[in-house]
Amino acid sequence: MGALEERPFRLLWLAQTSSGVGDALIPVALAFAVLHELDGSAADLGLVLAAFSLARVAFTLVGGVWADRLPRRRVMLVCDGIRAAVELFTFGMLVAGAMELWLFAVTATLFGAASAFFGPASTGLIPQTASPERLQQANALIAVSRNGTAIFGPAASGVLVATTGPAWVFALDGATFLVSAAFLLALRLAPRVPPPRQHFIADLAAGLREVTARTWLSSGLAVAAVANLGITTFFVLGPVIFEDELGGASGWGLALTAGAIGGLLGGVLALRWQPQRPLVASFILYSAGALPLAALAVPLGVPLIAVATAAFFAGIAAGNVIWEATLQRAIPNDVLSRVSSYDLLVSLVFQPVGFALAGPAAQALGRDATLWAAAGLVAGSTMLILTVPSVRGLRREDC
Repeated sequence: MGALEERPFRLLWLAQTSSGVGDALIPVALAFAVLHELDGSAADLGLVLAAFSLARVAFTLVGGVWADRLPRRRVMLVCDGIRAAVELFTFGMLVAGAMELWLFAVTATLFGAASAFFGPASTGLIPQTASPERLQQANALIAVSRNGTAIFGPAASGVLVATTGPAWVFALDGATFLVSAAFLLALRLAPRVPPPRQHFIADLAAGLREVTARTWLSSGLAVAAVANLGITTFFVLGPVIFEDELGGASGWGLALTAGAIGGLLGGVLALRWQPQRPLVASFILYSAGALPLAALAVPLGVPLIAVATAAFFAGIAAGNVIWEATLQRAIPNDVLSRVSSYDLLVSLVFQPVGFALAGPAAQALGRDATLWAAAGLVAGSTMLILTVPSVRGLRREDC
């Protein structure tokens, strides 16, 4: 917990925790706003999620360049303002009964674009707010707080959706972005001298050279892209299977709550465990993403699906903390946001495809076959990368 003794990181942590409170409510509310308020289908939900993901992918390299060029705190403040406006607009339109599918796609696109700028700026800001020896703990504390606030979020969201509808959940999320911005406004950092500004393409190329110079990084990003293609199936078909067979919004909220508990435990693990071979540890942890896909394919029932989801979120939380701390140690800070943007781009590049195709694939092949194929992608890709020598050989002290 020592990183919280450093005031700059403490303010950053409070900002991230504040927005995490609202974000924990949104997945259930969005799914059932599309499925119930609009009488939409799995394909409709997939298209909305794809709009968010596609915008995030399309703008992430731009976000990385500008996060290295500008004060990162300023970039994050603008993004918080945009996302607050999007969520409050959605609230108003839902209350008025005027929200339509195309508007969900537009708001998801704006939200995704803002997130594309926010992510690289946030990754680059952490080393500016926490001392080097506390980087993994700082990343873990952010993961712990976000997953901790998410424990009751999905279940509470399921209750709110069932009793009052999803609109007020979007209002709450918008308010939390304003609270986050207030903490960021209080954050004061030593001036950072940005690298000499080049042509935009030259800045991108400098970031790409940092990626391609490290085999463990380039191969890791490729595997993340394939694994995330499979994982999207869980978020598209999960609400549909719960709606048809497993209790609807309350059951889906329970599964996501279990996932949040798993994420919290994964973050706690990363607070204490610093593996000597961080990449081997990360990808073994990531392989747990196959478990909830397989559990849904049977399906095993709500309790076992919840356990599988908890294992998945625990693996993602701990694996991400270890991966991000490795990046922050190994990559020079002046180019860190650009490398982070390539990380996001390659890791998420197939997510729009996955979101858009999960529904049609389930109709063409059947839900079970689609889920088993997705589980195979996750497990196979995360195990295959362990054959890469630079992944197996990278030790913590090498970073």
